Amino acid sequence: MKCDLHVHSAYSGLCNIPFFSSFCRESYSDAEQVYQALKQKGMDLVTLTDHDSIDGAECLRRHPDFFVSEEVTCRMPSGTSVHVGVYDLTERQHVEIQRRRNDLPSLLAYLSEARLFFSVNHVFSALTGRRRLEDFFWFDEYFPAFEVLNGQMSLFHNDQAQQRARRLGKVGLGGSDAHVLASVAASYTEVPNVRNKSEFLSELRAGRGNAAGKNGNSLRLARDIFAIAAGMIREKPSTAVLAPLVPLVPLVAFATVMHDAAFARILARRICPEQLWHLRGGRTRTLTQMLERFA
Repeated sequence: MKCDLHVHSAYSGLCNIPFFSSFCRESYSDAEQVYQALKQKGMDLVTLTDHDSIDGAECLRRHPDFFVSEEVTCRMPSGTSVHVGVYDLTERQHVEIQRRRNDLPSLLAYLSEARLFFSVNHVFSALTGRRRLEDFFWFDEYFPAFEVLNGQMSLFHNDQAQQRARRLGKVGLGGSDAHVLASVAASYTEVPNVRNKSEFLSELRAGRGNAAGKNGNSLRLARDIFAIAAGMIREKPSTAVLAPLVPLVPLVAFATVMHDAAFARILARRICPEQLWHLRGGRTRTLTQMLERFA
């Protein structure tokens, strides 16, 4: 069975780009259209991972092959942010997750207690801002899964995530991170010899899944930005005054991909095994004690 484990709809809220954050959405994709596009592209199971929201699930619950997920924007103890994919949850669990998302030890304790499957997404990306070395202690020690094939990220980024997941024995996931219909199912997770969602997630937990699909590039990113801009203008015609900026989109897309690749390279060098081994000594005990306080 195949499932795109990272896909967005219009319920992901406003984008976080300065100036545009007050009027431009992360996505303008209708949830039902996302579902249909995923099915047309061969996905056996469907989920949405909107930012801190499960509202898009309301119109999709009637589909027997749909399950509820979300991408949680979480604050790390270091003060940085990270995106955490949480899969197959209930409305009540969503409320509890949102209540804890600015307190990572509390969130991790809750996810473990609720036996929810979760992952750290695009771990080598600059998308959520700066990354501290200590953040990787949390990822390495307490996250069962890493997103290792993100359809918006470069080959180098995904390779680094894949290598790290293998070295640590983490479950590797694939997802398109699609914000427009054209990109859904560009990357996905496949689990062989299963018949339903329960078996799919159970086998994933056991590490018997594979990430498949394409890496990201600047051309696809530019196309997606054009599609988001078109959606913005349809929803708010007054934003058409920004049309003169359209010729800059390919340049912005290229610069974004290059910046993200440079960020990943610097980060990969900083977290070499020797550095982590030197620092790991007292940190693992400290992190475990912190988690126990919230258990």
